[in-house]
Amino acid sequence: MAKDKLKDAAVSIGSAMGKADAKAHQAAHKAAKAVEVAKEELNALSKQVDALKKQLKKSSQKLKSALS
Repeated sequence: MAKDKLKDAAVSIGSAMGKADAKAHQAAHKAAKAVEVAKEELNALSKQVDALKKQLKKSSQKLKSALS
């Protein structure tokens, strides 16, 4: 009888640990996905900033030549 209670307790503990591990795995997966999305957005913003820098440089050159 005591062995059955110990076995039930061990099963319950193992089950709880398995559920916690699965939740942690899911959270890590979601975090990794969020990091990838953030990286892609950062790369896109970086490209936009570079394009704006080029446009500003061209506009500055045109303005300088127009004022000269």
